[in-house]
Amino acid sequence: MERRKLGDTGLELSAICLGCWIFGVDWWGHYTDDDALRLCKFAYDQGITYFDNGDAYGNGRAETVFSKFLETVPRDKVEIGSKFGYDFYNDPGVPGGHSERKQDFSPQFMRSSLEKSLGRLKVDVIDLYMAHNIKLPQFRDDLFAELEKVKDEGKIKAWGVSLGPAIGWREEGVKAMLDHRAKAVQTVYNLFEQNPGREFCEVATATKGGVLARVHDNSSILKDVVKVDTTIGENDHRKFRDQSWKIYGLKKLELVRHYASDHGMNVHQLACKWLLQQKGMASITGTFLNEKEIKEAAESTDKPNLSMQELWQLTQDYAKDWDLGPDSHPCDIKSSVDPTGRVRSGYVPPPVLIA
Repeated sequence: MERRKLGDTGLELSAICLGCWIFGVDWWGHYTDDDALRLCKFAYDQGITYFDNGDAYGNGRAETVFSKFLETVPRDKVEIGSKFGYDFYNDPGVPGGHSERKQDFSPQFMRSSLEKSLGRLKVDVIDLYMAHNIKLPQFRDDLFAELEKVKDEGKIKAWGVSLGPAIGWREEGVKAMLDHRAKAVQTVYNLFEQNPGREFCEVATATKGGVLARVHDNSSILKDVVKVDTTIGENDHRKFRDQSWKIYGLKKLELVRHYASDHGMNVHQLACKWLLQQKGMASITGTFLNEKEIKEAAESTDKPNLSMQELWQLTQDYAKDWDLGPDSHPCDIKSSVDPTGRVRSGYVPPPVLIA
């Protein structure tokens, strides 16, 4: 398994990461404690050492379940990511719900959440700690200063921001890295949704940080498991996607499939390989639902790189929506600064020179 440095933090992560949110919510089906332990062990056997978690996933369940896996491996052989910001203690939400809940990004709440996560995980330090779905109006100088303090105390090794839940929040990612020294930005980033992930990678390269790509598979389109007649269930997170995502995603899939076959891989591995060739990419934090998907992603790191000409062509094709027309354009990007709350997806050069 390829390993990558997270900027200048001294932290190294496996290029592929297992997202543990599937153990906390049932959006992809229910995973028992035994299921979670089995998948974590399998991922570890494939060379995956970075596991992304969050205190809000199942209101602590994902962390608690993951602690059982941690009991089976040396602590110094894995990297743990977790998140804070949702006050599920006072606003637990509805089991299986998708709606946003109360958030608190005060320094006091961050410290309290950190101690609780350390307790659930049964560890002394979290490697990467991220503000969970933080928005620009919630940015606080005292929060970022406190994150630096807990890092100095040895309770975390690095911190960053995890942006969402929808794609977007360009200003949040850029400002976090440029103005507040965040060392990681986690964002929706994939071959069919290249912005603002591309801009974040450029800023991360300049500020010696790193990007973590989630929804790397374009909500399963790039796993080659979605069909035209695929039904999206009521509890399925993809119910928030419009039909253009599926209709045109499947058309784009056929237009990029030859890149995979030309390099002896499947399209899921192509999706991973393309991301891993983006400068500034630290790790793919994937939603892997079973051993097959974990193995495919892990093996992608050993597949041949795409050529510079192929990468350029994919960038050009994306910019013109693969000549499929305006309805095939990626969904709007969420924004905290635009009066409409969203802007048209597209590349916007970041206000920074790449070092």
